[in-house]
Amino acid sequence: MTGAFITLEGGDGSGKSTQAGMLQAWLEGEGRTVVRTREPGGTELGVEIRRLVQHTEGHVAPRAEALLYAADRAHHVATLVRPALERGEVVLQDRYLDSSVAYQGAGRELDGGQIRDLSLWAADGLLPDLTILLDLDPGAGRERMAAREDAPYDRLEQAGEAFALRVREAYLELAAAEPDRFAVVDASGSPADVHARVVSHVRAMLDADR
Repeated sequence: MTGAFITLEGGDGSGKSTQAGMLQAWLEGEGRTVVRTREPGGTELGVEIRRLVQHTEGHVAPRAEALLYAADRAHHVATLVRPALERGEVVLQDRYLDSSVAYQGAGRELDGGQIRDLSLWAADGLLPDLTILLDLDPGAGRERMAAREDAPYDRLEQAGEAFALRVREAYLELAAAEPDRFAVVDASGSPADVHARVVSHVRAMLDADR
């Protein structure tokens, strides 16, 4: 059975973790072996990088932030993602290189093309088979985040409304530029409704690969 690389993208509060858990259960119900992971933090090294980039107090220069994410990505792809794909497993990942383009590119106002090139170099050219973009108005995302019990927020979650709007616009532009890879899913409904939309895209992708 061929492996599949599925990533979940979206702004803060869009429900990526919830949908990843529900999608993992569905995929396993379909008989697939699932490796669920995230960036940053999918490996031991990644956990340390996540702490440095998201929770260290004080300013982190935008270029340094982008390079830290790229370092995590290089190690993560080489040691976890590619080996799982080679075993024929489904890698289900919360955030990948599109997050870097949206957050460090548009959000931090760096050059999105340079960020993408850096990310692709770090990942040795690996792109997902399917990227689910959970699209949600940033205001609704903030309301969801305010109701969370696992605060405090990290550095990106505290970046403000203008930042969040730039991130959403960048994501939608990325999806429009690569319609064969992206599936834009309205994330404003109930978790069950959103899950049904996600599954329809994943099922179509898996059926096409058979």
